[in-house]
Amino acid sequence: MPAGPFLMGWEAGLPAERPVHAVWLPTFAIAVTPVTNAEFAAYLAATRAAPPAFWGRAGFDGPAQPVVGLAWDEAVAFAAWAGARLPTEAEWEKAARGGLAGARYPWGDDRPERTFAAPPAVGTTPANPLGIHDLAGVCHEWCADWYDDGYYAVSPARSPNGPPTGTRRASRGGAWRHADPWSPVAHRSSLPPHLRYSDYGLRLAK
Repeated sequence: MPAGPFLMGWEAGLPAERPVHAVWLPTFAIAVTPVTNAEFAAYLAATRAAPPAFWGRAGFDGPAQPVVGLAWDEAVAFAAWAGARLPTEAEWEKAARGGLAGARYPWGDDRPERTFAAPPAVGTTPANPLGIHDLAGVCHEWCADWYDDGYYAVSPARSPNGPPTGTRRASRGGAWRHADPWSPVAHRSSLPPHLRYSDYGLRLAK
């Protein structure tokens, strides 16, 4: 992702997604898909770390499915092992928008009709204009930031990293487990960092 500004937020969204504000970010890289079970298996074999919740369970054990059931610290540990890190909320949204300022979803304004009974294999949901997949419909993706509903009102204009403290960590992306998995691109979500849900995974940045 090249350095430069973008418009973050959505005026038609929830209060936590407003106001729309300009954010400038330096150059960064972000993965095309979330981390898969196959990729996480290599980490477990190399480090002998404890497997995440739902590991190996039927319906969650496909090599191309996203790894889920990770607490925030587990996601951070994997990212560090891989030579990367979690994206900030701002990085995630800039990459997800793919240059489509004002669009409802990463790929435009049309909502897919598909729903899911388990996490779909990565790369099988619509891509945005940059070819980044699985930005909705797959899993919530942990971000580096602490979460605060009112952060956009005080967010710095350059390289925002979230509030300094909090009780919940930010996450982005619509998830398979919801009745409507197709989350708008500006939608913000969060979770206490110790929890392990069946629709929480990660995407790498650096």
